[in-house]
Amino acid sequence: MRTRFYLAAAAATLAVSAPAAAQQATVTATGNPVARGVVILPLTLSKTSDLDFGTVVASQTVAGTVAINADDGARSVTGGVVMVPSYPGGRAVFQGAGTPTQNVLLTLQAPAVLTNGSFTIAVNSMTFDTAAASVVVAGNQMTTRTIDGTGAFQVGVGGVFAIAAGQANGLYSAPFIVTAQYQ
Repeated sequence: MRTRFYLAAAAATLAVSAPAAAQQATVTATGNPVARGVVILPLTLSKTSDLDFGTVVASQTVAGTVAINADDGARSVTGGVVMVPSYPGGRAVFQGAGTPTQNVLLTLQAPAVLTNGSFTIAVNSMTFDTAAASVVVAGNQMTTRTIDGTGAFQVGVGGVFAIAAGQANGLYSAPFIVTAQYQ
């Protein structure tokens, strides 16, 4: 009888230790997974006014600056520069459009000088308005805007320009670049 018990125990041990045959199982995820994405309107950005430091008179002996405020377009001068009040200039303004409530990153690439033939005026700085904080990255001014509920946003640009003593008269200009991209 003991022999039968040992044989039965040995057989049970073999059956338990034998590897089970591989089984395939199909599992369905719970929680109703979905595929999704968001489609937004393309951004537009257009200039509605140029940055213009207006008409000034340069001193023959004292250098100075002309500054245009990026927030309100107000003009101020320093040194020997005198404003001509009949032509005050103003800030550049850019109007943009896109999907409401989206954030937009704006980048300003300013020129180093304004030119009139071979004559130049140094651009000391160009900045965005203060509606949002600005930072300088790789020499370019950057700021953000949130597109309002109507799908619009606006940004102003001002600057400070160096007028040398004895600066040659004439119209000075240079292009600059403002770009917008969704964040």
